[in-house]
Amino acid sequence: MSQIRSARMNEEVKKTVTAVIRDMKDPRISPMTTITTAEVTKDLKYAKLAVSVYDKDDAVRKGTVDALNHAAGFIAHEVGQRMLIRSVPALKFTLDESIAYSVHIQEILNTLHITPAEEPEAEEE
Repeated sequence: MSQIRSARMNEEVKKTVTAVIRDMKDPRISPMTTITTAEVTKDLKYAKLAVSVYDKDDAVRKGTVDALNHAAGFIAHEVGQRMLIRSVPALKFTLDESIAYSVHIQEILNTLHITPAEEPEAEEE
């Protein structure tokens, strides 16, 4: 599969899965759930989706990913109905920690209290 087609398929699966999750009424899934990336294999058999859950409680984040993995069959069925593709990939959801990691790094940088270097005064000749 070409690079452009692969990228289009990844983005389309990501948008469709996001729409399916928004329509679901499962109380285990946090309302602040976002699909950040989708990686579909070249043979369209598997798709790995990174899920970001905006919540401070780690149990809620892991519970949301577990609920999504539990409902992966239903979500794949809905994706097949909405996308009208021949082969629907098996979905695997993983927790995306990149946003939490960037917030952590920002907090570390804010605690350093680095003052900007003083500008050297212009020397007049």
